[in-house]
This record gives sequence, structure tokens and C-alpha cells, in this order.
Amino acid sequence: MATLRKGSTGQDVRELQTALNGKGYTLSVDGIYGDKTAAAVRDYQQKNGLSMVDGIAGNETWGSLRAATQSSTPAQTTNNQQYGYDASGNKAYQDALKRLQEMEGTKPSYDATYDKQLSDLYEKIMNREKFSYDAANDPLYQQYREMYTREGKAAIIAAPARIPVPEAVAEHQRWGWMTQMYSVRSRESWGIGDYGDLKRLLADAAEKSKADFMLINPIHAGAPIPPLEPSPYLPESRRFLNVTYIRPQDIPEYATLPADVRAQVDALHDSVAARNDESTPMDINAAWEAKRPALRLIFEAGRNNKRELEFEHFKTTAGPDLDSFATWCLCFEVWGAPWGENRWFFEKTIDDPAVRQLVEEHHDLFEFNRWLQWIAAEQVNAAQQEALDHGMTLGLMQDMAVGVHGLGADAWANPERFASGGVTVGCPPDFYNQQGQDWSQPPLNPIALDQTGYKVYRDMVHGMFSNAGAVRIDHILGLFRLWWIPEGRKAMDGTYVHYDSDIMLGILALEASRAGGVVVGEDLGVVPAYVSKSLSEHGILGCAVEWFEQFDGVFRAPKDWRPYALASVNTHDLPPAAGYLEYGHVKLREQLGLLSGPVEEFKKSAEAEHNAMLNMLVKEGYLDADVLEDELANENEIIDALYRGLKGSPCKLMAASIVDAVGEKRTQNQPGTCNEYPNWRIPLADGDGNVVPLEELFGNTRLQEIAAIMRG
Repeated sequence: MATLRKGSTGQDVRELQTALNGKGYTLSVDGIYGDKTAAAVRDYQQKNGLSMVDGIAGNETWGSLRAATQSSTPAQTTNNQQYGYDASGNKAYQDALKRLQEMEGTKPSYDATYDKQLSDLYEKIMNREKFSYDAANDPLYQQYREMYTREGKAAIIAAPARIPVPEAVAEHQRWGWMTQMYSVRSRESWGIGDYGDLKRLLADAAEKSKADFMLINPIHAGAPIPPLEPSPYLPESRRFLNVTYIRPQDIPEYATLPADVRAQVDALHDSVAARNDESTPMDINAAWEAKRPALRLIFEAGRNNKRELEFEHFKTTAGPDLDSFATWCLCFEVWGAPWGENRWFFEKTIDDPAVRQLVEEHHDLFEFNRWLQWIAAEQVNAAQQEALDHGMTLGLMQDMAVGVHGLGADAWANPERFASGGVTVGCPPDFYNQQGQDWSQPPLNPIALDQTGYKVYRDMVHGMFSNAGAVRIDHILGLFRLWWIPEGRKAMDGTYVHYDSDIMLGILALEASRAGGVVVGEDLGVVPAYVSKSLSEHGILGCAVEWFEQFDGVFRAPKDWRPYALASVNTHDLPPAAGYLEYGHVKLREQLGLLSGPVEEFKKSAEAEHNAMLNMLVKEGYLDADVLEDELANENEIIDALYRGLKGSPCKLMAASIVDAVGEKRTQNQPGTCNEYPNWRIPLADGDGNVVPLEELFGNTRLQEIAAIMRG
């Protein structure tokens, strides 16, 4: 350290003044070695037996001050020891800094009391006052702005504490139907159920059965061309809609097509229409291979000015995410499916020059994919409006899948949103799935969610409530924790990773309150008590499935179920009521090799469950004991009893399954399988395997009997 004396100026003097202040002196840390500083030095030297040479601070003085400071200065002022500058007592510095802040419109974001760079900056601030100093091109000043006045963005989510129960639901129980939308077909269908069928399904359910809602499978976006993923719970994007469900004939431009073009569209429909009468598993790829060219014909026919403006508005509102999704679709169609031998998913990002060039070269196809999303949104909105117009209280209840495909649009366009490192999401083993489940989906990155203000989740929830009166969250435990499975390991080898549930539940509460809607959380299986408590506090309904409402082999009476729940007899992962009563789940699991033990053991446990259920129904007065003498002959009466039990619960919402109402026995989905079973491709049929078309559905005698029970 340099020897200092009267007349010295600069950083060394400030360090000396700061050190002396640390020993009880009251000097202005102004960097000027004047009379007061010299007097303080002499006083300090005298008190500590140091050499006194006209107030000069030499090595002996510096050594003493350094030793004293190191022994007495608190740990948090380490930078003060190192830099010797304390701005807290310097009024000139504080005044200058205040003036600078006023001129720049800035505000301190951290405590810069002990900062050498800021002490150096002090002189420049003073020089600015004296000499009109311009800091615009000064790296130190710019770093100061970065450190000291950095502006950031934070998402402030002002969410209600809980979701208010809609007045119509609070008044009394409401009931509705649940179905796999694609399985219900009409003469106008293209081999699978579509949004046109959904529109009529909602209207007929309201008008002919007085239902208040319709719970359907997820309708998230899939791949643009075959091969299509059958599972609605493994979408390519949860932000957008499944365009394979579009009804071409319901697009306004279809009615104004030139005769020859319309004939082409009709011919494409006729090529797959016969499949509507088949009860065998649906060929979703063949249906789309016929429908997509028809949609392209309608797209290329153009739109009038009003419709074009509506399309432009949709694109603007959807924002960059729509462009990202359309770009992924384009890459998929031109370069091939990313799960094949093509490497574009891994080798090119959305900002890659080759990707931008592809969009330029195939802009019509890019635009076509954006148009498909617009049409899908229009048709889903029309279906919801139809439900409300026909008197439904809630209308459409959409289902939100847990996640997305690991090679899908969301994962490619925004990889930072997902956890990397070879993990997928699933669930641990339980009685119904003894090997656990791997859903082949990458989990959302909880850190990225926090850093982006949960935007991806906010946008998705907002989008779903824009055309629904209620949203069911599949595996809502995933808002609290997800079962992460390391790549190459079995589902049972996973572990739980936790998320900030308060924020995600708050987003649900905010969007549901805006829409005046309801949120149902699928909370089946092993659910910690704190999860159930949190859901209840936020006004989110749980799920009460009659076959799951048991403990130690004894079924709970429906009157004891929790009121804030959506009650149903079964789920899409179980056979319909008739199939379950006939032990279809045992037979299928044995056939597919899904049992972890002897079939006799599983059959014995299934029989015990079966008998316990019937005993509960008899005990609670829902079923006559004489019926049990010939269960098969009285199967419909037993199914009616299951639904009378549902009606006897205090649950706010109740859902009757359309497959139960028509006598279907086949399960829609067998967990733990992929190609071994035609999951998510079973068309609606009765117990004898005869297709039940939409046109005849609500005239079905059994359906009306179930509806009468639900209406009470």
C-alpha cells in the first residue's frame, strides 16, 4: 500500500479513511487527504504507539490498521476489508448516485455498499457532474447498470384461493356421460368419431337424456400424417388440437366448393364410410389418409374476406407456438417421422437455417397446418356452444393428458421446457397394474417452469377452458410429484420428483374462475393425504370410482364418499361394467402375459373383490339379494345397482359411461400394452358386437334406463 500524506487523493485515501472509520473515527470517505484525515491518522498513531511523521500513513500504520480491521470487522464486510470503500457514510456519493438514478430512471437492485467497481465509479459520477461525463460508452458504467439497475421480468399470478363451485352445481348434483369420442360414429363420420359427431352427441345428450356435461378423451394434437399414435394420452402437443377429428363437411367453405371439387371430397369420404358400420378395431391411419386430402382441397379453395380476417386473427392470437407447431408438422411430413431413421429431430433446432429454408420452400404446407388448427378450434367451440344452447350446465368436459411424446412438437420446439437426460414419466406398481406403467413421456422441467413463469402451463390451461365448461386433469398427482423412470429401466425402478403444486393449482383456479368452470383432478391410486387436502382447499374435485372405493377388501358405502368429487362406476383403463362383472380383465391380462403371479391367484382376488362389491350393493339396498342366484341372467340389474349406488353418493358430479349404457364389454385401453392390444381403437358396440351408431344412440332402451337412474 502506498505511503499517504496530506494532499493525496484517490482510492488509497478512501481505503485509509474507511479503515479509520472502522476504528471509531468519523471521516467522510471522499478520497481527499485533508486536515481531518491527517488529524485522525496522528491520533491513531499516538494511541497505538506508532511512529508519527506529520500525519503520514506509512507501512507501519497500514499494517496496524489491517491487523485491527481483520480482527474486528464482521464477516459480511469482507469486501470492505478488500476494497476499503464504504459508500454508506458518503453523502456526496449518495447524492450523486441519486441524481444518476433520477436521470437514468433506474433503481438499485442490490446493496452495493462494499464494491470496488462502484467506488471507482464514484469518481466518474462526480466527474459527470463537473465535466458533463458521458458514461454511455463506458464498460464499467455499463456493468454498473447491469449489476445495480438490472431490470427483470417476473410473472405475477394473482389467483383466487379456491375455485368457486358454479351456482348450478352448488344447487344440486349434476350428472353427465363419459365416452371416448372417436368411438362414437355416424353416417357422416370418416371411419372414426369426429368433432361433428361430438356436436350432435352433446346436443342429443342434453335434449334426450337431460345430461349436464360430457367427459371425453383428450383431444390434444397428434402427428400430421400417418403413422398416428392411437393413444390420446400421448400427444405431440398439449397446446393444440387433434386435427384428425375435423369434420370436413362442417367447414363453411365446403358448402361453396365448385361442384367438381366437392365431388372429390365426397368420394374420399365414401372410400372410408363403410368402416363406420364395422365393430372391429378402427383403422385411424386409413381414416386420416382419406380425410387429409379432402381438407387440403377445401383449404386450397380459399376463403372470403371475412373468413380470411378470422383466420389471421386466430394466427395472431395463437402466437409463436402455432408457428412452432406448424414447423414441426412440416419437418415431419417432408423429412419423415422423427422416430424413424431420420435424425432431424436431434440434429436441427427450430432456428436452424435449414428449417427456415424448409418453411420458405413449403410455405403452403406450413400455412395448411396452421389452418387445420383454426378449423379444429372452430369446430370444438361450435360443439361446446351447441351443448350450452341445448341446456347443458357445463357442456364439454375436456381431459388433459399428463404429458407429451418425447419426439413431438413441444419437445422439439422448446426442449428447455423438459427434463433432459433420458427419463420418462409413469407410475409405480399397484394392484391393477402390478408392473407399474411407463407412459413414454418426458417430464416438464420444474426449474424451467419457474424461470418462465409457468407460461407453457398457463397457455395450455387457458386454451382448454376456452372451449369447455370443465377440465379433468389426468393424474393430477403430477402437479405435486411425478414418477420419473430412468432410461432403460423398468417402471418399478422409478422415483418421485416434486413440483411447485401451489403455483400450478393457482393457475387452474385462475382459469377455471375466469371461465366459470370446474376442475376435476384424477387422484386415483396412492395419493398422499397432503395432496387430497390441497386439492380440497383449492376447490378442485377429486375422483370417486366405485370399483376403487374399498379398503382391505371392504367397499365403502356410496353415502360415505366425499362430496367434492366426480363419481363414476369405472374408468377407461377397466372393462365396461358388463365385462368387469364377467372377469374380462382377468382373462385379458392372462392372455397378454401381464400378471406377475399365477392366474389362479389373481382370479381369486378378483372374485373376492366382485363378491365384496355385490355384498355392499345388497347391504345398502341398491340390489336385491335374490339377483345373485343367477348373476349372468341378471347382469343388467346388477349394472343398474352400480349406478343407483352412484346416485346415492353425495358427489357433486356423476358420470355414466356410454359403454355401460349399451352393453359393451371390451376395454378401451389395457395398461402395460402397446401393439399387443388395439388400445384406443375400439368402436362403440353392444354386448353382441353390433355397432351402435350415433343416430340411434339416445334411442337405445338400456341407455335411457341408465339415464333415468342418473336423473333420479
